[in-house]
Amino acid sequence: MPKIIGIIPARYASTRFPGKPLVDIAGKSMIQRVYEQAKKATSLSKVVIATDDERIADEVKRFGGDFVFTDSNHQSGTDRCAEVAEKLPEFDIVINIQGDEPFIEPAQIDLLASCFTEEKVQLATLIKPIKSQESVYNPNSPKVVIDVNGRAIYFSRSPIPFIRNGEPGVWAEKHRFYKHIGIYGYRTESLKAITKLPPSALEVAESLEQLRWIENGFYIQTKITELETVAIDTPEDLLKLNKLLEALKLE
Repeated sequence: MPKIIGIIPARYASTRFPGKPLVDIAGKSMIQRVYEQAKKATSLSKVVIATDDERIADEVKRFGGDFVFTDSNHQSGTDRCAEVAEKLPEFDIVINIQGDEPFIEPAQIDLLASCFTEEKVQLATLIKPIKSQESVYNPNSPKVVIDVNGRAIYFSRSPIPFIRNGEPGVWAEKHRFYKHIGIYGYRTESLKAITKLPPSALEVAESLEQLRWIENGFYIQTKITELETVAIDTPEDLLKLNKLLEALKLE
């Protein structure tokens, strides 16, 4: 059985929400909630937080978690994961867990890990059927098209595919669209390889790093999930979440 590590990239600096990993959510920091949820995934042999900030490291120490210091110049969570993989070479597969999803479902992590039962799988991610018209046209909700084997053909912020015989506004009724859920899995050797690639033309155009991998010949296996967790991107998102949790009286 391959050894799988879950890595949670967490940085303090953020243009839209500085200090986001340390915000309080019903009595626990966001990074603690993500870590505790990830630890529940049965597929993971280990969970670590990858950070470049002493304040985050101190918080992880406080609640008894594991962390690895990484370079502050990384451009993405993928790059941060690659550094951890170099420092912890005993793991065969890396699951990159978003640090701003405090209620991520462990079942999602296990579903993604299950992609690697096939040795040919290099990279993997999750997708979710889109059921609302609004999401089809939302550029902040990347779409993905897949082949008959579930491999990603292309990711886009535009609605893809174009529905030739359907009026805009009703496309979700004419075709099954998929939304990309931003959790990734990588075989360690593939992770090291993709982080050595320069930015690609499609990646720059769409601002989606996974297009760099496809453009360079890597394939991304997908699994369909019906689950989707709440991501905290802005202080406004946090305010809405805390109001909801207060109403639910979360323990």
